[in-house]
Amino acid sequence: MKISDTKKLAAITAAFFITATAFSGCSESANSSQTTSSVSQAAKSDIDASIAAEDIDVGYDEESSVGIRFADGSAAIDGEGATAEGETVTISQAGTYILSGTATNGRIIVSADKTAEIKLIFNGVDITCADNAPLLVSKAKKVYIVLENSTENVLTDSASYSLGEDDSNTDGAIFSKADLTINGSGTLTVNANYKHGIVSKDDLVITDGNINVTSASTAMEGKDSVKISGGTFNISAGTNGIKSTNTEASDKGFISVTGGSFTVVANNDAFEAETVLSIEGGSFNITTGGGSANASMKSDGTPNRNWKNNMCNGGGGPNGMGRPDDNGNGMGAEPPAMPTADSTGLTIETAAANTTTDSTDTTDSTSTSAKALKAGNEVNISGGEFKIDSADDSVHSNGNIVITGGNISAASGDNGMHANGNLTISDGTVDITKSYEGIEGAIVTIDGGTISVVASDDGINCAGGSDTGSTDRMGADQFSSQDGVELNINGGTVTIDADGDGLDSNGNFTMAGGTVCVCGPTNGGNGALDYNGTATVTGGTLIACGAVGMEEGFGDNSTQYSVLHDLGSTVSANEKLTITDSDGKEILSFTPKKTWQSVVFTSADLKEGETYTITAGSQSETVTIDGIVTSNSKGMSFGRGHGGGRGF
Repeated sequence: MKISDTKKLAAITAAFFITATAFSGCSESANSSQTTSSVSQAAKSDIDASIAAEDIDVGYDEESSVGIRFADGSAAIDGEGATAEGETVTISQAGTYILSGTATNGRIIVSADKTAEIKLIFNGVDITCADNAPLLVSKAKKVYIVLENSTENVLTDSASYSLGEDDSNTDGAIFSKADLTINGSGTLTVNANYKHGIVSKDDLVITDGNINVTSASTAMEGKDSVKISGGTFNISAGTNGIKSTNTEASDKGFISVTGGSFTVVANNDAFEAETVLSIEGGSFNITTGGGSANASMKSDGTPNRNWKNNMCNGGGGPNGMGRPDDNGNGMGAEPPAMPTADSTGLTIETAAANTTTDSTDTTDSTSTSAKALKAGNEVNISGGEFKIDSADDSVHSNGNIVITGGNISAASGDNGMHANGNLTISDGTVDITKSYEGIEGAIVTIDGGTISVVASDDGINCAGGSDTGSTDRMGADQFSSQDGVELNINGGTVTIDADGDGLDSNGNFTMAGGTVCVCGPTNGGNGALDYNGTATVTGGTLIACGAVGMEEGFGDNSTQYSVLHDLGSTVSANEKLTITDSDGKEILSFTPKKTWQSVVFTSADLKEGETYTITAGSQSETVTIDGIVTSNSKGMSFGRGHGGGRGF
């Protein structure tokens, strides 16, 4: 068919919109944190996530196209630019090629001039290759795969390849040494039994299509970048779901997603970008490493030594799909052989032996990382709907994490979110329903959004906390020092349910706005608030309940009044706590889900000289504000934070 002017205009308009949205919000992201750490790496503003109109265009001139039809052990070619030898077709000229039919042991090889642009129309084609990639692009400038509307297209390889000198690095069912674009509204199913599903050694762009990939290793990889603006993806991966691997330039090795629907089940990481992972829209249902039931950490902070064995039950490829049963977290099993952690904290990989040192080689690997969203420099989320069930961190960056929108629901077997550098949330919804530590970074800044965390250790942790006690576990994340460590809450709504410290900073804690409720620890070895430096409140509302023993309140360098008060006895779980003024007006209220005895609270409504009544269950006690900090605590912190936190 010939593309109409309307379709051309639509493609150009869509490309303009994608380009505009790909760069929107960069200045907001850069300025959303009031304080920055020493991490200086690639950010969203450094990448070119734009998508050209040609990548969206699905039109072609059928009359000038070359027809290729597979049938009966051969391929019939109608036109020039391609040759056939049995079921192997070689395309050597630029142009459009319409492929259809079935090949039981065939291949498509693109070997054209390096300036050639080639459009492959998949019009109901089913190719199985017994010993190599069903589609190999060895030379071209760019190749487009257009999935014709309402067609089913299947590419299947075998578990082993017979490779020669010219193609010794081929390791994907679709393997391209040129830029590769996939669009159209048809269906593409890739059964990658050897290693990877779809590989481009340059840029991989997908703007539409129903794409199903089952792979022994990585499902989809673009070395220089992966850009996705639309489509429906069902991925079952033996190792990684979608990844970009270029380490040679800060503006490459990124993944940009502006739309699409993703169901990803991966034994290792679902999305892994060497530099930047940027997500502006789409829906995501992600399971990694067997899910949070196959946690890398037990709730007591010791490593689950059987997590790696169970990972193979959670991903795709030849291991199949599904999640393992919770079998006591693998207690009593011998620990698996673990690789040595590198200094970057990225995927720990052991490259398989290769027959070439060609720089285009895609090495297969084994990995002990099972994160959902992962980047080397920055994870930037400004939109999207996420449902995550991960054995390892749900969101992880060796640099920074920036959240400016989206709705994230995550159950993690390790940390809900972890950043080696800054972790900033300015908008959106973050609901961490299960984690070891909920939100973790060197500098954590909350400027807005709605945040809920359930953690078996610390709710929000700045500087790694108890991670340093279990360095042999898969998800161990350590910071080089405690200098420059901060927790800043300037806005938003934050709810914490933590068995360890509720809010923990191994440096300073400042609160200037927002609403925070903490259901803290029931043991006296942790506190609802815990910090090593100072704790300063100048605005906002906080109420934090926990055990007696290591409780801390705000420091007297604050400008807003606060109270740290220990009741006479423990309060039962699910008893409502209310704080009222002398007129009986309710100032604050909270219903902790666990037992508690100590409470910290602050509000702009508190006034010096005013008497307030604290009521919880059958207990009722009064406190009169006699200074910027009022406390009756007899705990080890002496009730105030003059810089004497312990950092447990």
